[in-house]
Amino acid sequence: MKNKISELRKRMGMSQQELAQRCEVSRQTINAIENDNYDPTLALAFRLSRTLEVTVDQLFTYEEASR
Repeated sequence: MKNKISELRKRMGMSQQELAQRCEVSRQTINAIENDNYDPTLALAFRLSRTLEVTVDQLFTYEEASR
């Protein structure tokens, strides 16, 4: 799943640490999501989208893995 978290976070002038604190997760979690190493829970996806002031479907794009 691709996401625009890094782009939107930077546009808002927010660090990974600040986003993590607002979403009640670790900075490492934000880093892993931004680098496509971790797919967030649905609850976290909604917290991220609310914090970054976009909808979940604007934040995440599903891409099927190549076989």
